[in-house]
Amino acid sequence: MDYIAYFTMEIGLEEAMRTYSGGLGVLAGDTARAAADLEIPMIVVTLVYRQGYFRQRIDTAGTQIEEPASWPVADLLQKVEPHCSVEIEGRTVELCAWKYDVKGVNGYRVPVYFLDSSLEKNSAQDRPLTDYLYGGDDRYRLCQEIILGVGGVKMLRALGYHDIKRFHMNEGHAALLTLELAYELGVQAWNLAYEPVRQVVTPELVHLVKPKCVFTTHTPVPAGHDKFSLDLVHRVLTGYHGAFVETEKEFCPGGVLDMTSLALDNSHYINGVAKRHGKVTRQMFSEYKIDSITNGVHAATWASRPIAELFDRRIPGWREDNSSLRYALRIPKREIWEAHRQAKQALIEQVNAISSIGMDPNVFTLGFARRAAVYKRADLLFSDVGRLTEITARSGPLQIIYAGKAHPHDQGGKDLIKRIFQIKEMLKDKIRIVYLEEYGISLAKGLTAGVDLWLNTPQPPLEASGTSGMKAALNGVPSLSVLDGWWVEGCIEGVTGWAVGMDDSALEYHDTRAEDAQSLYNKLEMIIIPMFYGEGEKYADVMRNAIALNGSFFNAERMLNQYVAKAYFK
Repeated sequence: MDYIAYFTMEIGLEEAMRTYSGGLGVLAGDTARAAADLEIPMIVVTLVYRQGYFRQRIDTAGTQIEEPASWPVADLLQKVEPHCSVEIEGRTVELCAWKYDVKGVNGYRVPVYFLDSSLEKNSAQDRPLTDYLYGGDDRYRLCQEIILGVGGVKMLRALGYHDIKRFHMNEGHAALLTLELAYELGVQAWNLAYEPVRQVVTPELVHLVKPKCVFTTHTPVPAGHDKFSLDLVHRVLTGYHGAFVETEKEFCPGGVLDMTSLALDNSHYINGVAKRHGKVTRQMFSEYKIDSITNGVHAATWASRPIAELFDRRIPGWREDNSSLRYALRIPKREIWEAHRQAKQALIEQVNAISSIGMDPNVFTLGFARRAAVYKRADLLFSDVGRLTEITARSGPLQIIYAGKAHPHDQGGKDLIKRIFQIKEMLKDKIRIVYLEEYGISLAKGLTAGVDLWLNTPQPPLEASGTSGMKAALNGVPSLSVLDGWWVEGCIEGVTGWAVGMDDSALEYHDTRAEDAQSLYNKLEMIIIPMFYGEGEKYADVMRNAIALNGSFFNAERMLNQYVAKAYFK
């Protein structure tokens, strides 16, 4: 059997498994679920992260506090027998693996292997290398990427996976797998020609890896592209004993190992994660042929219980055929509204239990939840607090639910959370605002189904795709979003939701904050809030269109079918 080996730095499978930080990991989990549904012979490789990403706590001033997020690995995963090893800083680091089976709608299973260095045989400095997701310094990150890319290939071989047709790198973190694959070819050539191993990995051999590899890049933001100095690489990546001397200059221009460039150079198929992102990526890396496959979400996972039960009654077989969600146009609007009302009631009860803020299920509720980063502009809604309060006085009451973690090293993101807390306190007598801790899979399910409108306001063109709005649409929650990422494709103004600002087809960065804020306020005041309170039938029609037009397309089933056709078996 020809397998697809999917390598990802993080993956979101269950709330209790702290092996993801945000959208990249949740997408990986949805990819595995869709592969299982479609019975694609996929194997997933990642790291175990015994201490997780981090547990978020926020004090009354809005200061984010990070705590370790350990989880019961042995209770949730099954240990597998084979071991393998990598060399780091001249030391042998032994690796074991834990297995989790993702079960598809018809019972097909996709195995996920979590690599683990926490073994007694390893030195005290090497055991924690698979403990923290995105923790530590450049050295720690490089060690983890050696374990993922090099160790991942070795572990798959130890597990008996030799017939792998494609190695799919979900971001550049796994790019060192290309070196291990080239080294395998070099060793084979050496065994035939009896030449010293250190001389066998030529540029020609490295490029033979290219037909085996697929690379998906997820962000135009520089922080998402790992780069390591050659001094660090020489000190840490010691397992090849000079085998790549001839290729180092080619893949490390300027004395830097650029993981994105390494993946780009050695992949037969490269893609961005939305049509707009594909264009942005082609501008960034104009010397490469770059396609696009727009992300999608796993419909059966993200549909709330009331919505899923509605689909079961009205669209039998939707789990096996997500495109059949287009028949939501036949569902009576009152039934969609009632299913949403149930999801909203559950969310409001959860929020009130956590915060004691007293949110009202009858009040128009806006949701904003994603990683707290400056470019995502979580505070755009508060650009003119006076105007916002006037809108609620004239058009109808509004309540807002926020959630999202800032990276521990992102002070700008942490300051953004503090600013929202300050505004929350300032407006407490006029607008109910809550910022929920610990945004993860469980909370995301409740939020994307239970709010009345999904807000997304990143600075264009920095949003690669975004998937939270797709989850909302699946549940009949329309978006009010900047025309970037997937929303350029998903927005039909007034039909599936509404746009913030204008469509900047030039793809150039310039500060659009002032005009975007005015657009946001105008849409809320003149169209959306009056429609919600005064034209419920019309608002329900937008909700139904969000399911039928967006939910039926922006799903992981369609996404995986495109990978199969374009990248995996072509």
